[in-house]
Amino acid sequence: MTTKKKVPACNLTQQAIESIERMIYKSGDDIAMSIGRSFERLEERMDAMESRLYSRIADVEDLIKMVEELIKDSAFSLEKAGTPA
Repeated sequence: MTTKKKVPACNLTQQAIESIERMIYKSGDDIAMSIGRSFERLEERMDAMESRLYSRIADVEDLIKMVEELIKDSAFSLEKAGTPA
């Protein structure tokens, strides 16, 4: 069973509301700059992740080519080994 506490009502005066509105209006530019910087940092991180991803994909492609060459070489060697001299 949960008990509910009543929170005392806080009536704001018109002057308090206007003061809050002024503070929000004055700091709006700061908030916008902060959000803009956050997006810039996010973009930089995404670019770095994309770069690392492409680098890893290139490494995997190189490894696949190397394995393909090894398979081709071993298949060629087996063909030569099977023919009489």
